[in-house]
Amino acid sequence: MLKRTHLAVAFANAFYFLPYVNSKLIFFPVVLLSTLLPDVDNAFSSVGRHKIFRPLQWIFTHRGVIHSYTFAIVLSVLLAFYYPVLAFPFFLGYSFHLFLDAFTVQGIMPFWPLRKRAEGSITTGGRVENAIFFVMLIVDVALLAKLLF
Repeated sequence: MLKRTHLAVAFANAFYFLPYVNSKLIFFPVVLLSTLLPDVDNAFSSVGRHKIFRPLQWIFTHRGVIHSYTFAIVLSVLLAFYYPVLAFPFFLGYSFHLFLDAFTVQGIMPFWPLRKRAEGSITTGGRVENAIFFVMLIVDVALLAKLLF
């Protein structure tokens, strides 16, 4: 899926959970940043095009280990030990990125190193993804309005 769809879903999740977290100023940006993080393994993504991530792209293939719940859980557990306030928002943003990508034609290997793929029929940038994006924008506005009023 495209960056905008991942961010639209991340905003909805962040708006939904925001009333239930203590560290709101940390929670919100971590959800948004972590939803973009799985694409560091793609040189064409907005995050992955930065030269600092090139070594990762030489080691990992796109939609490989970094696009797995195995990786998300390991990183979230490490964060829970060292920076507990970051663990939940990180897992929330990261896992919803994976959830969305599992519905695309390319799919993901959700439980790497197991080779079983989760894949769907949504084409990245296609009509269905565009519909999801616009529906999520409406959901974002509704959740923001609920927070403000």
